[in-house]
Amino acid sequence: MTTVTTDAQTGQKSHGILKLERRRRITMGILFLVAAIFIWLVFAMDVEPGLETRFMMNPGGGSAEAADWVFPSLTYLNMIAGICALLGAYQIIRGFGKFTNGILALVAGLFLFGFLTWATAGGQTNLAGLLRVMVVRAVPLTLGAMSGILCERGGIINIAIEGMMLTAAFVSTVFSSLFHNLWIGLLAGVLAGGLMGLIHGWLSIKYKINQIISGTVINIFATGITSYLSSKYIQKVEFQYLNEPGMFPQINVPVLSKIPFIGPILFSHNMYVFAMFFFVILLTFMLFKTRWGLRLRSVGEHPKAADTLGINVHRTQYMAVILGGMMAGFGGTYFSLGSSGRFDEVMTAGRGFIGLAAMIFGNWHPVGSMGAGLLFGFFDSLSTKSSLLQVPIPSEFIGMAPYLATIIVLAGVIGRSHAPAAEGEPYEKE
Repeated sequence: MTTVTTDAQTGQKSHGILKLERRRRITMGILFLVAAIFIWLVFAMDVEPGLETRFMMNPGGGSAEAADWVFPSLTYLNMIAGICALLGAYQIIRGFGKFTNGILALVAGLFLFGFLTWATAGGQTNLAGLLRVMVVRAVPLTLGAMSGILCERGGIINIAIEGMMLTAAFVSTVFSSLFHNLWIGLLAGVLAGGLMGLIHGWLSIKYKINQIISGTVINIFATGITSYLSSKYIQKVEFQYLNEPGMFPQINVPVLSKIPFIGPILFSHNMYVFAMFFFVILLTFMLFKTRWGLRLRSVGEHPKAADTLGINVHRTQYMAVILGGMMAGFGGTYFSLGSSGRFDEVMTAGRGFIGLAAMIFGNWHPVGSMGAGLLFGFFDSLSTKSSLLQVPIPSEFIGMAPYLATIIVLAGVIGRSHAPAAEGEPYEKE
């Protein structure tokens, strides 16, 4: 009797999974078709025959390293719409299986290309410059996402990334200015972020304070204390020497930076861009290829089971939140030492929260989070260029696009976003 009941339950569960997958397959196909129809009706119908789109392939615009890309706007828009329609029809009929998310990324890329083609029809835009700015603006978002991954994989919700970044930006500015050494400022900023992470861990782990509240308190405290000290001291003329940290210089990677189009986009930046790629690779390896990563993930998924196996749950969580704070601190120093060369009040401007959105979009995976960071950075770059392109879309709406994409992800359209099972739940050792 028990066996029959169990088999029935298993069958019902399998049927439910198949039904859900079928619904997602059809939904994805409809999204592809909607993208195709939108490109036809909005983009292609608005472009006059004979117009050409010109993409400049060098960030400076005047270099002869790579020839400009010129093509007929209407022809390309019709072709893009046709490809999206074919992909949508195939997705509805049969589906792409495990390649579905990859096809989704392809359709999204085609849609963005269609948008740029439409916006630039009869004119020109610097595609290389747009992509270069995208990479730069993705740096603090990706590093913030890495901080969130470290903490939440260990079961600690960290919405204090914004405060950690802001504190690190201030501390790094002061120390770099005092010692006239960027590396000392960088180290001070990283340690300041780690200290904020320790405080967050202390409140969340030892005293079991609600982790959302703990993170909010840290954000408010960081905003208040840095604003006060900035207005009281470093913004005044007599203390101006405390707000002159300097900036890390641009590094041109030998040979690679000379590659046409790709070189200036990926291999000609200051050290923060290269550090972003390095940390993504390192964290991916540490999380999924080492014993430490397995322990961290087990603590975030099932701390009781991890404790039973001899893993010190609280120590692992403290380590995770401190490392997460140091990562956020490193990202915070970017604003003062890698971008502006000074400290301004609330200069992080919500990048820590956007980093959290990138983490969720990337499904708590370093590579996926970097992809989300690049997506956010692209739209950030595009929103500043929209006025130059003279498109009839407010820049604010363009900036909203990645957040809408995040909502789609959270809604489970492309598959459920799985947070660590035990995140936010204080662990009580029995």
